[in-house]
Amino acid sequence: MSFILHIETSTLQCSVSIAYKGEYIAGKQLLTNEFIHGEKLHVFIRDIFEKARIKKNDLNAVAVSKGPGSFTGLRIGVAAAKGICFAQDLPLIGINTLEIMAAPFYNKNEYNYLIPLLDARRMEVYSAIFDAKKRYIQKTNAVVLSEDSFFDKVENGSCLVIGNGASKFKTLQPKINADFNTQHFPSAKDMCEVSWDLYKKECYENLEFFEPFYLKDFQTQHIKK
Repeated sequence: MSFILHIETSTLQCSVSIAYKGEYIAGKQLLTNEFIHGEKLHVFIRDIFEKARIKKNDLNAVAVSKGPGSFTGLRIGVAAAKGICFAQDLPLIGINTLEIMAAPFYNKNEYNYLIPLLDARRMEVYSAIFDAKKRYIQKTNAVVLSEDSFFDKVENGSCLVIGNGASKFKTLQPKINADFNTQHFPSAKDMCEVSWDLYKKECYENLEFFEPFYLKDFQTQHIKK
């Protein structure tokens, strides 16, 4: 058996899924205007076990979105994931939230770069840049947006900017050649292939000491002269 449970709670969307050898088989998610994670997360997990017709002792691992993202959401998701891992003696897989956001767009071959943006506050976002081969062009960081943000990294290619922080960037009329998907949220369904690759490589977190990736230091980006 090679079942992995996925938990994604970094935004207002509460999302869970189960995959078998990297293939999605069941899931549930809900996006609301307030955090429902504490109330709904364990209910969703119970529901997808029933839908997939497996039990917790059939699991091989648990994967969780480790951040960046909402402090409240990440804390709830990580606590649930660790609790299941401790109870079932399972390895824990942590996945960067921005990698989860980018995952479903790699095979579309329409863009040179993917820029996931998670809303933080004001004109601040959590960001990263990936190329079409899933390589980091810019590592995860916290950015105060301006029309010049990311321009020096992607000036020679087309971009897809995704996430609930993308609308902020769109209002700036940025200089980059970009399309925008402002309604895309990180989802547990998009964790399946990533977690399977990490599971095969035995890339596990230290269960006792693992904490969410809280990214707090914001920087204003400038074009390099």
